[in-house]
Amino acid sequence: MDVTSSSGGGDPRQIEETKPLLGSDVSAPEGTKVMGAVPCRRALLLCNGMRYKLLQEGDIQVCVIRHPRTFLSKILTSKFLRRWEPHHLTLADNSLASATPSGYMENSVSYSAIEDVQPLSWENAPKYCLQLTIPGGTVLLQAANSYLRDQWFHSLQWKKKIYKYKKVLSNPSRWEVVLKEIRTLVDMALTSPLQDDSINQAPLEIVSKLLSENTNLTTQEHENIIVAIAPLLENNHPPPDLCEFFCKHCRERPRSMVVIEVFTPVVQRILKHNMDFGKCPRLRLFTQEYILALNELNAGMEVVKKFIQSMHGPTGHCPHPRVLPNLVAVCLAAIYSCYEEFINSRDNSPSLKEIRNGCQQPCDRKPTLPLRLLHPSPDLVSQEATLSEPRLKSVVVASSEVHVEVERTSTAKPALTASTGNDSEPNLIDCLMVSPACGTMSIELGPQAGRTLGCHVEILKLLSDYDDWRPSLASLLQPIPFPKEALAHEKFTKELKYVIQRFAEDPRQEVHSCLLSVRAGKDGWFQLYSPGGVACDDDGELFASMVHILMGSCYKTKKFLLSLAENKLGPCMLLALRGNQTMAEILCLMLEYNIIDNNDTQLQIISTLESTDVGKRMYEQLCDRQRELKELQRKGGPTRLTLPSKSTDADLARLLSSGSFGNLENLSLAFTNVTSACAEHLIKLPSLKQLNLWSTQFGDAGLRLLSEHLTMLQVLNLCETPVTDAGLLALSSMKSLCSLNMNSTKLSADTYEDLKAKLPNLKEVDVRYTEAW
Repeated sequence: MDVTSSSGGGDPRQIEETKPLLGSDVSAPEGTKVMGAVPCRRALLLCNGMRYKLLQEGDIQVCVIRHPRTFLSKILTSKFLRRWEPHHLTLADNSLASATPSGYMENSVSYSAIEDVQPLSWENAPKYCLQLTIPGGTVLLQAANSYLRDQWFHSLQWKKKIYKYKKVLSNPSRWEVVLKEIRTLVDMALTSPLQDDSINQAPLEIVSKLLSENTNLTTQEHENIIVAIAPLLENNHPPPDLCEFFCKHCRERPRSMVVIEVFTPVVQRILKHNMDFGKCPRLRLFTQEYILALNELNAGMEVVKKFIQSMHGPTGHCPHPRVLPNLVAVCLAAIYSCYEEFINSRDNSPSLKEIRNGCQQPCDRKPTLPLRLLHPSPDLVSQEATLSEPRLKSVVVASSEVHVEVERTSTAKPALTASTGNDSEPNLIDCLMVSPACGTMSIELGPQAGRTLGCHVEILKLLSDYDDWRPSLASLLQPIPFPKEALAHEKFTKELKYVIQRFAEDPRQEVHSCLLSVRAGKDGWFQLYSPGGVACDDDGELFASMVHILMGSCYKTKKFLLSLAENKLGPCMLLALRGNQTMAEILCLMLEYNIIDNNDTQLQIISTLESTDVGKRMYEQLCDRQRELKELQRKGGPTRLTLPSKSTDADLARLLSSGSFGNLENLSLAFTNVTSACAEHLIKLPSLKQLNLWSTQFGDAGLRLLSEHLTMLQVLNLCETPVTDAGLLALSSMKSLCSLNMNSTKLSADTYEDLKAKLPNLKEVDVRYTEAW
């Protein structure tokens, strides 16, 4: 029996590509230019109806029927004598094969040997069958139901056609024909009822391979191919080789309309959906080149600004959480690339610490070429004033992109030794007032690198203007992810200063706290932009602004003041001497909390405060507070005090300022509305031993402040307060604690074990309804 099939013209399952392959004639002229509107029109060709997932393998019944040539063969191939075999078939890239090659499927069936694929539809035909016409016979595939049959049908058709296009497009002859076949391939992917990532990726990979093997295309052919594949890029990332092709087009023709009309939605999708540029770095490079192409347009940064606005959206909150990290990643990589050739060409590249100190210490590097900065550390100024050494002429280390001027000294500088007595310190104000008499380092970028740097730093500035993006941006930039050569480049740090100012002006603690270093022993933006820092180009205005915002958000802690006293006391005194109110407040707090132990330095701070009206007024207020504290301690007062419920921070401050509480040992604030702000008043109770904060809004910030000042506290009740591990860990410094109630807090088991190990006197602990319970 001959196996034939009848095909109804209206059956949507019988989707056959009727457009010719490469061998057909093409009527389109070679120079025809296809604009960006074409892919938008062809993108509407998606078919309706059932959708299927592309099959890669599956179980199915197989029967092979050879063309009958004799009467006996006709009898053996009749439907009554057919033999069906179960097989697990795999749809490979070039053939249909069985996992158990035996029987009918002893040999795989190549897609090139399959002449036609059709579902059987004649009367009394086997149910749910497909017919594969091959030379000399027919292969019948029988599925379990109609949906599986249709899924096999569309999957086999897809595999067959992709195999054919791979073979045909591997040897192109006429590019106008190639262009037409690419459009046909794209239309096939768009109209396929299969839903799978590989449906759109396979044509893109075919085109990508085609372009990588044929690099001598004209610009017009470039644009025509890009426009032809544009509909597939709306929902798919381009493959790596295709990204390379797009990057080349952006570099060579940045003003092409293809960049705006075709690449814009592609880059928007990358920024919205990409999760890791490390796995696909060419996507990042393509995004970078696209932004640079926008910057080359007549409007320049205005076009880039509008693009950033379109990525953020019209509302106050960007709905796409991946946009900001991806934009920052692109900017960081672009900025690094501006200095990359210089970084790789120098084996003796100094560390950030050496750059900040203004010289490179003698070590194993070769040759010794100390880098000198325009703004040296204050500790080196006195050294420069006392040391004189012969210098040779400047040496210029140049690359194609970067030119760095350095000075070669004839002898290595001795280490700085400050002559100090038993109880004396260097005069820090005098150190700051000395004019910097040292060499300079200047980095000059080439024109292209300069444009790249300016464009991407401007993007960072644009990102910092959005309130909802600023916290995440500050967190991403907190570790200072820029190369040290960039931080030594005056143009870069001057432009980036705007971003740091935006962080310093933001009242949210999650933003301005990122100005500090990410961990101890590592520089942060606060250090870099403070007087004497590598990036400071003013007289301390930005430094004062940063200190002001940090002091206003519960950073009045001994730890913060100690860091200022150790590293930035000179700049603080100099700015206070010039009438800065924040710095005068800092110096008063250092005196009040006994941060400075040296008597000469204390007297110097007092002289600085008394030299201005603001400082003099604050110092007088400090003296009044100290006298009041001594008077409170002398008068005594009650030993126990309980605040009424619903009392606030203002009520507590008013009460404590109305009388003497020098002898107060037990204070209960249970069931009041006090917050961490009241900690500033609690630390002024020197005799306090028992504190009840049950069911208040006292949080981590207040707990950290208490742990630094009330070290003699013995009983602390934090039941039903919003404290977390971040604040509870600070209690490890309160060695006198005997009783601690952390019931119904966010205490973790690890923090609990850590507290037990560090509080030797702790005897009573309540951790019910916590993770540690």
